Amino acid sequence: MAPILENQLPGAGEAGNNNNEDEEGQNLWSSILSEVSTRSSSKLPSGKNILVFGEDGSGKTTLMAKLQGADHNKKGRGLEYLYLNVHDEDRDDLTRCNVWILDGDLYHKGLLKFAVTAHSLPNCLAMFVVDMSRPWIIMESLQKWASVLRDHVDKLKIPPESMREMEQKMVKAFQEYTEPEDATPSSPQRRAPTAGEDEDIVLPLGDNTLTHNLGIPVLIVCTKCDAVSVLEKEHDYKEEHFDFIQSYIRRFCLQYGAGLIYTSVKEEKNLDLLYKYIVHKMYDFKFVSPALVVEKDAVFIPSGWDNEKKIGILQENFTTVRPEDPFEDFVTKPPVRKLVHDKEISAEDEQVFLMKQQTLLAKQPATPTRGATESPGRAASGSPRPAGRAGQPSVTSGSPMASVKKPDPNMKAGAANEGVLANFFNSLLSKKTGSPGSPGTGAVGAGVQGSAKKTGQKPGLTDVQAELDKMTRKQDSMVSANNIPPPMENEA
Repeated sequence: MAPILENQLPGAGEAGNNNNEDEEGQNLWSSILSEVSTRSSSKLPSGKNILVFGEDGSGKTTLMAKLQGADHNKKGRGLEYLYLNVHDEDRDDLTRCNVWILDGDLYHKGLLKFAVTAHSLPNCLAMFVVDMSRPWIIMESLQKWASVLRDHVDKLKIPPESMREMEQKMVKAFQEYTEPEDATPSSPQRRAPTAGEDEDIVLPLGDNTLTHNLGIPVLIVCTKCDAVSVLEKEHDYKEEHFDFIQSYIRRFCLQYGAGLIYTSVKEEKNLDLLYKYIVHKMYDFKFVSPALVVEKDAVFIPSGWDNEKKIGILQENFTTVRPEDPFEDFVTKPPVRKLVHDKEISAEDEQVFLMKQQTLLAKQPATPTRGATESPGRAASGSPRPAGRAGQPSVTSGSPMASVKKPDPNMKAGAANEGVLANFFNSLLSKKTGSPGSPGTGAVGAGVQGSAKKTGQKPGLTDVQAELDKMTRKQDSMVSANNIPPPMENEA
């Protein structure tokens, strides 16, 4: 019996060990579940939305893509979707914030129903983007897109109690704003509300503050602030213009309880500040940046900081405009300058151009040019020569002058040039003889002048002119000898 008892005891021990392991496993799972349930209450909330409105070309997509950490050069259409990664380093938690970018065309405003519902509206932030390179449309754009959002919120038919609760939340956040204490900027951290925060005394709102309460946070972003220098150089904008624009935007922000920030993607100005302010408003992260109003191209005014008196300080510097003057009367659109180089000039075909020039040259009278001895006109009207010279057909028939007098019809350019050169020498002979009508007389006159040169009666003629006259007489004799025989044959 002893061996049997020994075999049973180990089995009983194994059963007890299994029970202990099951209990430890259950305790492990229960501890994991309790830890998860505890952490879930402190996790970053999901389902947050940023609604971006603005005109075409204002830089909405480029701005949000830059905040996302990506380069986006495409233009958005309809209703575009992006997202921002939000990381809580304090608890090592990560979530995504949805970004909905509406097209600048009002035709697409109906697409808002896919981005904003009555259930998701409390988790939204509205961002109105305006373009500082076109300041004359800033106020018109803000009024237009704020009206679009207001109309959509009214169509959601949110219960009045819920809407009133959302509005009161915005009023409370505006009134409880306090200047951040001096602290070194650090990574975003979750803000832990203090125990006596609700007991603080708040100041009443101004007359023009939160008069258009949408029930959600609103942020005005002025993009392309690097264009301030361009406006100063090209459109003669002064400090007063930028102060006037800022005062109007700040008064609009007061009406909607909105924050204001000037950014520049090109110069990467205030982009990090914009991201920190967004996660502060949506996830209640700690925010330590104060208001910035010194630089005209890097303004930052958080919601709750501004009031009518602070805007009045800005308006004290106005000299040529009053604060109540219409915005479009002082910030006017500059006239469009028509540049000459904008017009495309097409070059004419080369052959067509040359044909026109040839036609114009053909209509103009021949210009005397050196290089020939006689014009075709003089050869055609040649005068009779002495009979002694007519007996030299064999000499002149092979001479180059014969080809000048009877050019080939196919030779167009060469014949024209030879005729022009011949006219030039004809004009020289005509001036010297005084009787250009008769070649014979010209020859005799040339001979007389030649003799005068030899005897020294005409000291004004040089040896070169004498040689020219000699050559002319010899060529005239050869040409006339070549032209006279055909009439003689007809007479025979």
